[in-house]
Amino acid sequence: MAQTGGTGQTGGAGETPERDKRGKPSRFRTVGDGSGIAEGEGFYREEVALGLRNHGMPLEGLCYPITPTGMHYVLVHFDIPEVTETEWRLEVGGLVDRPLKLTLEDVRKRPAVTMPVTMECAGNGRALMEPRPVSQPWHTEAIGTAEWTGTPLKGLLEEAGVRSEVDEVLFTGLDRGVQGDIVQEYQRSLSVEDASRDEVLLVYAMNGRPLEPQHGFPLRLVVPGWYGMTSVKWLCRIEAIRGPFEGYQMLGSYRYTQSMDDVGEPVTLQRVRALMAPPGIPDFFTRTRLVEAGPVRLSGRAWAGRLAVAGVEVSTDGCATWEEAELGKPVGQFAWCEWSYDWEATPGTHMLCVRARDSAGNVQPDTVWNYQGMGNNMVQRVEVVVE
Repeated sequence: MAQTGGTGQTGGAGETPERDKRGKPSRFRTVGDGSGIAEGEGFYREEVALGLRNHGMPLEGLCYPITPTGMHYVLVHFDIPEVTETEWRLEVGGLVDRPLKLTLEDVRKRPAVTMPVTMECAGNGRALMEPRPVSQPWHTEAIGTAEWTGTPLKGLLEEAGVRSEVDEVLFTGLDRGVQGDIVQEYQRSLSVEDASRDEVLLVYAMNGRPLEPQHGFPLRLVVPGWYGMTSVKWLCRIEAIRGPFEGYQMLGSYRYTQSMDDVGEPVTLQRVRALMAPPGIPDFFTRTRLVEAGPVRLSGRAWAGRLAVAGVEVSTDGCATWEEAELGKPVGQFAWCEWSYDWEATPGTHMLCVRARDSAGNVQPDTVWNYQGMGNNMVQRVEVVVE
């Protein structure tokens, strides 16, 4: 069910201005009651519109070690900018000794690396939280693993000569919009240490082809092991700064908070997670699975950011008991691995569950909740009917 958002407007004589979550005047109408939280199963129209605009990977796509480009999840905060290769330039500046201005061809001429990387949106699983944070309503589909080709950022920073007083590297994309009632370019920063890691890439190709517009053409940042918000698309500017950068995408969003006014902690590295490819066939509306009785091989993928996946467990009785699944080799150092489990399916309704643990001992929890709906790596549950 799509609920209606607020209908207040601003700007006309005698009209009452809309208020944001903290009661301050806002340019735009309020979605829901303004709390940022929704009770019940209904989604607001604005959430549905975001869900239609930003697509996820169908979970049957877990069968592919490398996600086909058209199936890989996409999240666009603002608009997909119109960019031409001939006019685009990458500027590298700020507190550096040798500022740079590069064409895409200049970037392509640099040493190239191709690396499989599992990328996940930090808000993946938000719609499964109770109560639900109001935003992009991801279930479990905001995921994908692509082969990214580009040049290491580290070499570019060394060429520019980052000065000793620099604390952070700031990345700016060409997408521009309003969030938190603040007009902004999409910007994220990394510490110099994180930005200088060998695996951080300036990427111009995805799965052997130039980046598609929705994936950041002509150039994007890819930061393996981190949630996807860090991998800035449509990259146009890199600046060495003293820091810390306090833009909206660092302080206003992508935080583990428990309330509207809680500053919380920043969202950074991916949490361990396993997902199951849906067995059998789906009911069209509910997506509940229909499975034939007898031997069934359950399978899926698991990942843990910078850490290794140490194990995957499967439950066929709604998390009451668990058994170890068999692990395959990871697709890459920063990419998922396959898992499988043989199940003797008996007639009736079953709740299948899967969870992973990483090399540091972290295990997926039964539930997760935070105000912004971030990092929800709760145990996956798949309802099946066996006949």
